Amino acid sequence: MAGERFEEDQIEEILEGGDEFIDPNDVYIEFGDDGDHPMDEDETGDQDGFDGSRPPEEDIVYEDNSFQHFPNHNGSVFAISTHPSATLAASGGEDDLGYIWDYTTGEAVVKLTGHTDSVTSTAFSSDGELISTGGMDGKVRIWRRVGKENWKTWEFLTELQGPDEVTWLRWHPKGSILLAGSNDTTVWLWQLFAGHTSAVQCGDWTPDGKRIVTADADGNLIYWDPRSPAPIFKLTSTDARFDVEGITSLAINPASTLAVVGGVNGGVRVVSLSKGEVVAALAGHKEGESVESVVFVDLAGMGQVGTGGVVVTGGTDGKACIWDLSTMRLRATLEHEDAVTNLLSHPPPKSYLLLSASADNTLRTWDARTGTLIREHKGHQGPVLGAAFGAGGDTVISAGDDGVCLVFHTE
Repeated sequence: MAGERFEEDQIEEILEGGDEFIDPNDVYIEFGDDGDHPMDEDETGDQDGFDGSRPPEEDIVYEDNSFQHFPNHNGSVFAISTHPSATLAASGGEDDLGYIWDYTTGEAVVKLTGHTDSVTSTAFSSDGELISTGGMDGKVRIWRRVGKENWKTWEFLTELQGPDEVTWLRWHPKGSILLAGSNDTTVWLWQLFAGHTSAVQCGDWTPDGKRIVTADADGNLIYWDPRSPAPIFKLTSTDARFDVEGITSLAINPASTLAVVGGVNGGVRVVSLSKGEVVAALAGHKEGESVESVVFVDLAGMGQVGTGGVVVTGGTDGKACIWDLSTMRLRATLEHEDAVTNLLSHPPPKSYLLLSASADNTLRTWDARTGTLIREHKGHQGPVLGAAFGAGGDTVISAGDDGVCLVFHTE
């Protein structure tokens, strides 16, 4: 499949809410614009002794309250995602490998091979029938489940060549259309969408599945209709109200009306997707500290509607700031001892729970209504780089710079 594109009527079917399953062999589109802003190395926690010396590794005792682990990777684990219904996780690492594994037993189900550089992204399709991996080699590889009896057997389906380094992957919320971001300025839906000017750091489908929002290291945000290569609107860093010196994270509210972006300089901007303009600037993070993650949280468990809602932003200053978008005010500040690397909102019915992952080697579960710490998850011996909830949200699976994936009870 060297460049086959979706037929226009197939894309239209999914975007308009049809149930037709798109043949994986048709998977092919692209969108476009480079620059990378990783967290500073000196942002990791100071573990030196009181005399300034570093204690021998064998003398350090790490607390571990995880109930399962997956140590098969040989190097840092950069990516973790979970299956929508089965007890499966997909991890990707520095060893150029991906794995599908059972997070209740810690046993590998299948090794996902074929990459020639680090696997930085993994993602299951919405129905769980497909798994995709993206790597620094620019490859996107897709596997599918074999048979209907269980989730134990998977076969390689296809390899998509397109971007330089793949930075993130997102499946359409209702179908088998795959979206990918790259550091070569392009966003791929396999068909080129050009408009970015540097590495596309983050992006996602709107929850209604009809639009796409992407953002880059130069501070540009673009709102797309996937049926057209021309942007609906574009916000750039030349707009002083929008400038955050490079966008590192974004989230879209459940109503698909607002996008919240976090920047390299610690700035947070709220953007109206219907008007294409900035509606608020939120100042809660330390200036110059990157905002690494953004997530919407449903405090009432009733589903967020309208233009309000609650959003949480996490930064390299160790803070997770909870914002009420109906008033654009800070509700609470949660703290880690080092950079916050990832934020997750618990699925219903406990959607008021928030999970934070950090470079301080821990994950923490919070009640976002009150800011109360519910549980601290320990066991990693290095920064936690990613996390995902298991089906139902009772478990959380983490990916660590120490080369291990751990499984915890959420509460």
